[in-house]
Amino acid sequence: MTITAPEPSHDGFDRVCQHLQAQGHAHPAQWLHTPARTCQEAAEALGLQTGQIAKSVIFKRKSDNRAVLVVASGDQRVDEKKVAALVGPIGRADADFVKAQTGFSIGGVSPVAHLHPPVTLVDDTLFRFNEVWAAAGHPNGVFRCSPQDLLRLTGAPSADVAQKAQAAQPSP
Repeated sequence: MTITAPEPSHDGFDRVCQHLQAQGHAHPAQWLHTPARTCQEAAEALGLQTGQIAKSVIFKRKSDNRAVLVVASGDQRVDEKKVAALVGPIGRADADFVKAQTGFSIGGVSPVAHLHPPVTLVDDTLFRFNEVWAAAGHPNGVFRCSPQDLLRLTGAPSADVAQKAQAAQPSP
């Protein structure tokens, strides 16, 4: 893992750092030497399993155009039907919506310190791990936490929102 000091003034990263400090989080955000825009890149940079990356997926709730954040394990796909059953009908969020609602660009969306607080769910598959890492407001920023810390930091419930693995179909 290559961690360096951040370049001066990255608004999203700075906002996450301040939020973590204000919440008394034990692990400050860290700056990676190279960007980690995907779960795979982050896992490789940190020497972790892909599942230990807590990815932030943003949807748009159709009833009020509010952002819905699902914090999920990096090796899982979010089941949109399960999310909709919990928060109401949702649709895809484009990059402009994500930036306007969260203050972060895709590839660096943190689970905390959003400009406009989203409806948030934390996928329960993250609880397979004692330690996970999440984006810290910039593709080079990350922070370490436990899944329990994510619940505390986001105020979100844990929920079953991952797709179930498909069983192999027998060949004809």
